[in-house]
Amino acid sequence: MFAMTSQMRRLSASAASTAAKQARGKATAGSVRSKHTVVLMRHGESVWNMENKFTGWYDIQLSEKGHEEAAEGGALLAEEGFTFDIAYTSTLKRAIRTCYHALEETDCLWIPTIKAWELNERHYGGLTGLDKQATVDKYGKDQVLVWRRSFDIPPPDVETTSEHFPGNDPKYAAIDKSLLPTAESLKTTADRVLPYWQDEIVPTIKSGKNVLIAAHGNSLRALVMHLDGISEDDITELNIPTAIPLVYELDDDMKPIPHADGIAPVTGRYVGNQEAIRARIEGVKNQTK
Repeated sequence: MFAMTSQMRRLSASAASTAAKQARGKATAGSVRSKHTVVLMRHGESVWNMENKFTGWYDIQLSEKGHEEAAEGGALLAEEGFTFDIAYTSTLKRAIRTCYHALEETDCLWIPTIKAWELNERHYGGLTGLDKQATVDKYGKDQVLVWRRSFDIPPPDVETTSEHFPGNDPKYAAIDKSLLPTAESLKTTADRVLPYWQDEIVPTIKSGKNVLIAAHGNSLRALVMHLDGISEDDITELNIPTAIPLVYELDDDMKPIPHADGIAPVTGRYVGNQEAIRARIEGVKNQTK
């Protein structure tokens, strides 16, 4: 059923996609490239998102709704004629699957896909696996909001003997354990995301390639904070909806070219129905009541 639905979406979008590609080609033919395109996409709803649990680095799969969201996000990109030369994602299956859905819908499954632990979600330490509302009931809303939304205060550490410590996961066996977190704030998440952005992704963008980054709420918040120069206070209120493509046009200095449809403080534009997108953003905000 899902495969048939996905195929029908691709077929129905093909004419619009072809027209959009032709229009883009006419607009750029013979001209000097003055902007670069990068698309950010948070993974679709995971099983633990659905169950309202702190997830972090736990490698949970997408829910059925999450698969549908990711495919729909990819279909939106296809309808506007987006194609990609390379994709970056994390080492976590919910982001990888979202990436593949987007690439399948845009007929780009064949392109190189780089999986980097530096793009993983923020590590929620000792909160990993706990129900968010139950944690609020136990510790109080204010304390949980500090753990979830402060810029530089991490949650309690996970024990290094725990299954949730990355050093006990074979995916990270080749990484120096001193680099693996026991808990992270948004600040320490940014400390690994931004060097990877600068050293690995920016040169790829500057080379003229169209880039897709399929990652997580907090790793993408760190990147958006950097791109849009959002303050430490304001970033705590930024919510990125699941599986909605966020398109940035960057100049040659990798500064965003503001779009008229940007939802402040973000200057890129979300692809899709803007009213529905705002409702999705509110849904993320209301995960902890």
